[in-house]
Amino acid sequence: SRQRYVLGDTAMQKMAQSHVFLSGMGGLGVEIAKNIILAGVKALTVHDTKHCKKWDLGINFFIHEDDVASQRNRAEATLHHIAELNPYVHVAASTVPLDETTDLSFLKQYQCVILTEVSLLLQKKINDFCHAQQPPIKFISADVYGVCSRLFCDFGDEFEVLDTTGEEPKEIFISNITQSNPGIVTCLENHPHRLETGQFLTFREVNGMSCLNGSTHQITVVSPYSFSIGDTSEMEPYLHGGIAVQVKTPKMFYFERLEKQITNPLCLVADFSKPEAPLQIHVAMLALNHFQENFGRGPNIGCLQDAEEMLKIAMSISETLENKPQVNGDVVKWLSRTAQGFLPPLAAAVGGVASQEVLKAVTGKFSPLQQWVRLSLLETKLIKKHNAFMCTIKVQPVLFKIFVFGVGCGAIGCEMLKNFALLGVGTGQDKGLVTITDPDLIEKSNLNRQFLFRPHHIQKPKSYTAAEATLNINPSVKIDSDINKVCPATENTYSDEFYTKQDVIVTALDNVEARRYIDSRCVANLRPLIDSGTMGTKGHTEVIVPHLTESYNSHRDPPEEEIPFCTLKSFPAAIEHTIQWARDKFESSFSHKPSLFNKFWQSYPSAEEVLQRIKSGESLEGCFHVIKTLSRRPRSWNQCVELARIKFEKYFSHKALQLLHSFPLDTRLKDGSLFWQSPKRPPFPVKFEFNDPLHYGFIVSAAKLFAAVYCVPFTEKDLSEETILSIISTVKVPEFRPSNKVVQTDETARKPDHIPVSSEDERNAIFQLEKSILSNEALEADLQMKPVSFEKDDDSNGHIDFITAASNLRAKMYNIEPADRFKTKRIAGKIIPAIATATAAVSGLVALELIKVVGGYPADAYKNCFLNLAIPIMVFTETAEVRRTEIRNGISFTIWDRWTIYGKEDFTLLDFINAVREKYGIEPTMVVQGVKMLYVPVMPGHIKRLKFTMQKLVKPSADKKYVDLTVSFAPETDGEEDLPGPPVRYYFVQEDN
Repeated sequence: SRQRYVLGDTAMQKMAQSHVFLSGMGGLGVEIAKNIILAGVKALTVHDTKHCKKWDLGINFFIHEDDVASQRNRAEATLHHIAELNPYVHVAASTVPLDETTDLSFLKQYQCVILTEVSLLLQKKINDFCHAQQPPIKFISADVYGVCSRLFCDFGDEFEVLDTTGEEPKEIFISNITQSNPGIVTCLENHPHRLETGQFLTFREVNGMSCLNGSTHQITVVSPYSFSIGDTSEMEPYLHGGIAVQVKTPKMFYFERLEKQITNPLCLVADFSKPEAPLQIHVAMLALNHFQENFGRGPNIGCLQDAEEMLKIAMSISETLENKPQVNGDVVKWLSRTAQGFLPPLAAAVGGVASQEVLKAVTGKFSPLQQWVRLSLLETKLIKKHNAFMCTIKVQPVLFKIFVFGVGCGAIGCEMLKNFALLGVGTGQDKGLVTITDPDLIEKSNLNRQFLFRPHHIQKPKSYTAAEATLNINPSVKIDSDINKVCPATENTYSDEFYTKQDVIVTALDNVEARRYIDSRCVANLRPLIDSGTMGTKGHTEVIVPHLTESYNSHRDPPEEEIPFCTLKSFPAAIEHTIQWARDKFESSFSHKPSLFNKFWQSYPSAEEVLQRIKSGESLEGCFHVIKTLSRRPRSWNQCVELARIKFEKYFSHKALQLLHSFPLDTRLKDGSLFWQSPKRPPFPVKFEFNDPLHYGFIVSAAKLFAAVYCVPFTEKDLSEETILSIISTVKVPEFRPSNKVVQTDETARKPDHIPVSSEDERNAIFQLEKSILSNEALEADLQMKPVSFEKDDDSNGHIDFITAASNLRAKMYNIEPADRFKTKRIAGKIIPAIATATAAVSGLVALELIKVVGGYPADAYKNCFLNLAIPIMVFTETAEVRRTEIRNGISFTIWDRWTIYGKEDFTLLDFINAVREKYGIEPTMVVQGVKMLYVPVMPGHIKRLKFTMQKLVKPSADKKYVDLTVSFAPETDGEEDLPGPPVRYYFVQEDN
């Protein structure tokens, strides 16, 4: 389902009808095969003529020792492993020769052909054949040589894409449209349209200029809040309201054959600081291909003679290209020296991008790559400063001995473990360890991208299963797996000593707060951190290195826009508002209230005692609501259905009538404008119709949930339409009685924490509780409920059914376009769309940065990345240099600095302040421990604390060796804020070292 949110049903159906051919089952080929099988093409043929060698164990995660021993064909050896990734994909192996003499007519059965480890001459021949077919067979070729890679796409002369971005069509609420040529449309205040010139919009619900409704217009952006739509001067004057909806229009893409593109390549630039790099790598890799053709082999590892020969070839090739690009001798020589090698993380990154292009080829969804992309570990600055080849060679043994802490074993986590296993991370005999943790269990929805898991692993811990699967790839990896949740609430799970021991921490988490917490631990313990994440086809990586870069906490994402309370409660304008309302109703009715009910009765042993205490005038928190719930408790299936029917009337009829009572349709504001105008939509009561599937669905799903929380049994017969109808036909629905309650219209107002209880409500509570006791309906069993925890992925529990029905009924009440169950599930469950292609690409980029971190590369070598494979873009940027904060008199610090003070048993707060002054040249004026203020001179009694020992003030546990404190300093001039300082780690006793 997570992938459906990325691709959509139409693309998924097209993909499920496609046949794909993939040649070359080396390290890159197996990556591509994994990703497109997980995605779900109909059939994949994997082709290879090579036999398994020991070399393959370090590049192909599905080849094992016995395959090497028996010299199995690589396609046949991997067939079973890739096939079990997705039982819905038919996977076949082909071992027939594929060369210049092969009759290529067999390729006509495929919609897409992918070539890896194929000579350039043969690539050209196969590309020409594919391009000439009607319709063209989509052609993709990709290769990884040492530290360089390339990817090429040709989808025919013309390739139509129905949706270039995959983004939801934008909806813009209108505040004004001018009667002019061109007409200018203005959005609601503080709601930028985020449109682009040339896009198309259709209009609806426009009052006054009604001829716009249903029409489509191409727009020109005027400002972030306005755009023009052509001549509106002859239309009626605009009055109010209106919504403009983006219209997706097909786009045609044009491709050239490989032969033509070699001489004049169209390249995706990933690193804008080096726009010349793609062409330099293009020339170097062409030189490599010519070297292979001339000598029947690749250049030998580190061979200077071969490197010089390849440079000569590159010089001559450059002259044949249209733009005659400058040859970078360092790039050519480095490629020559490393071309025999293979970097699995680079293959993961390229494989992820290539796989997404395959899906584009067979679905027509997203913008295709035009036509080349080259990823490499080449850093031009690095080449000039170091012998980078030797630097890379030296990294490999270090990888064996490093300690890595991986937080999260989801999609990226699984891919990372595969990369670690292939790189040999943590395989050293005396040093090295990979520690992973994830508290989650494996769900069915994980299987289409978390490739280490299989159906028989469902409901098993992710970390334990991932560790076991990692050992299948490389039995030499030393790996510890935990099920701990890493967050402030469990801060003692991993000690500072644990963090200090790690060479690098790698995170792949959805939870922002958990990421910020781990980042703070890395900063406190001076450990490198590599963070990453994906959302659909988008992904990011961020490298954080002590003393060189800013940390994750150095920047803050803009806060998630909250829906105002009054919008949710009374004035929804979009389907997202009604879905959130329904989700809140679920939480309130079936989780929060039952939990409060149980908590109350755990505090008071009997209903009789509660009655006695409230009669005596005692105020018991939550008492009124608990008694109300008890008095209305359904005790049979019939009563659950009755309650659901009454709730229907309250939510979808009485609510509308009350709002129209408070604000009749002709209500006007002080400035004379209508109250009910965009984005406010007037509600209209929904009349219950048993035969309406939406109405019936609400009754059944609500009744089932009421039965669950009130522990009421029911049978399949109880769920029949006949039974439900017979119950509903006897329900006495309360008549609407208007209230004079004030309706909140202030968008800045927040939901009140407590609703005041009137004296009349208190009298009613006493009466209701007395009645329940006399009726024997306040016994021990009656004082318990069973709260329901929302679970989006269990279709049998009715949670999403209730939210979908409730949301769409509210949408109907406000004349809002409804949402299907699938969309409702995504929004209500806050599901992050995900696809294996993006997670594979991101994990590869993370592992490439890990190599740099372990190799001790300089600051300008590290790259953060943002990618969106749908468009496609990949943007590499240098990491943000750490900022230095000046205190005064030349004293400064960064986030990575930590001052240290060693004390003793009788060390006082004054001693601590003096020690800081003597050691660092500045005297603290404030000392804070977490949120506890130890010393603030202006606070009453704090001057006396100067004589207290640090032990007395901090109150450490017996095993605590130190405490981290925050200090600040007096400003240079009065009236200014105190100057911040770095954290100070105070040791209670002097350590031996």
